[in-house]
Amino acid sequence: MSESSANVTPPVPTKTPSRAYRTYVLFLLTGVYTFNFIDRQIMGILAPGIQKDLGLADWQLGILMGFAFAVLYTTLGIPIARLADRKNRVTIISIALGLWSGFTALSGAAVNFTQLALARVGVGIGEAGGSPPAHSLISDYFPKEERAGALSVYAMGIPIGVAFAFLAGGWLTQEFSWRVAFVVVGLPGLVMALLLKLTVREPQRGVFEDDDKPDEFKSTHVEAEDFSAAMRDEIATVWRAAKHLLSIPTYRAIVIATTAISFSAYANGNWVVTFYSRSHPDFNILLVYFWLGIISGTAYALGTFLGGFLVDKFAAKNKKMYGYIPAIALLVNAPAFLIVIWHPSAVVSLIFQVPAQLAIGFYLGPSFALAQTLAPVSVRALSTAVFFFILNMIALGFGPTITGVLSSLLSGAFSEGMALRLSLSIVSLTGLYAAWMFYQAGKRLPVDWEKATGEKP
Repeated sequence: MSESSANVTPPVPTKTPSRAYRTYVLFLLTGVYTFNFIDRQIMGILAPGIQKDLGLADWQLGILMGFAFAVLYTTLGIPIARLADRKNRVTIISIALGLWSGFTALSGAAVNFTQLALARVGVGIGEAGGSPPAHSLISDYFPKEERAGALSVYAMGIPIGVAFAFLAGGWLTQEFSWRVAFVVVGLPGLVMALLLKLTVREPQRGVFEDDDKPDEFKSTHVEAEDFSAAMRDEIATVWRAAKHLLSIPTYRAIVIATTAISFSAYANGNWVVTFYSRSHPDFNILLVYFWLGIISGTAYALGTFLGGFLVDKFAAKNKKMYGYIPAIALLVNAPAFLIVIWHPSAVVSLIFQVPAQLAIGFYLGPSFALAQTLAPVSVRALSTAVFFFILNMIALGFGPTITGVLSSLLSGAFSEGMALRLSLSIVSLTGLYAAWMFYQAGKRLPVDWEKATGEKP
């Protein structure tokens, strides 16, 4: 018996689960993604207290918020996704959630830079098993006509998670300590992991796709009994699949566009509390936590939902909207973000966070949906992992890190507040390049959509 037939979890008997059950699964996975971003974002929110307590420089904070988390998060995402394309995705997500939640709680026990860096590496290892299997699951619960909307709902875990991180992390830090904050936000994920495993069924793969559409990776599995030979075969398969995905012009453009805007977004998201504490030191930091949490949970969440909703609506007639709508939104985001950074009033800065956060959410659902729809069914988890490998190694790994390095370098000529303001402004320029690449993706999409799905756009 081949490995593929022995190890793939049998599909549920019913090919299309009920709308109510599919909605339940979607909201539960969104809850998992919420914990993903609470645990990811909490480092930046607690950064001022951690820096003071442990005596860290800006470049060390940058590594903790960026490279330490990203290094194994990105590299392990690919082998875990390969596993998820053949085995039980629900089990993989459940284990991953328990792992990253546990390491988040352990972060509260760190007493120096090295221990905290190792804990962040552990969080990254766990989170590597989150989104690729989840994207693949959602694509087997929702048809491609509803996929951008469904993945936009899933992507709302980002703003909701960020909102909870600001509100809970800020309050816990002020009332107790950053150590207590890590423990309190980490432990509930262990309960969510158990709920997911006990209540979510593994769906049939590719149930909403055209069975006649050829999938060159469908029968790919490792037959070699020798471990080294099996490993070589597996690496060759991953390489071939990655080359195939990146040969698709629209997929390639979406990866570049999402990486470019995420470079700026991760830098801003991780340094925003430090920015307000330095540039507006007289403004109550608890109000900063509160309003950033509210804005993320409303404006950012609404933008994330609208991006998928509008694309599902308008792309029914014009597939180019998958790229054009995010491009327009990012052109709105750019000037709003510059006002956030440079206006001398903290109140005005926070007000302009609303349009900036609203606009930046539009690209998430459409981008995630294209990464699934353009990929062969049998490598959909791998498609997201390749997407995230490039995105997060560059954007998450280097966005916050380069911002910290630039800030440290500029602090010799400028005040700490001005140095950070300049560094955030420099990295924000990548958002304009992202808008251009989304436009290019939209232009090319009808051709690639037809090749991938067999449907006339």
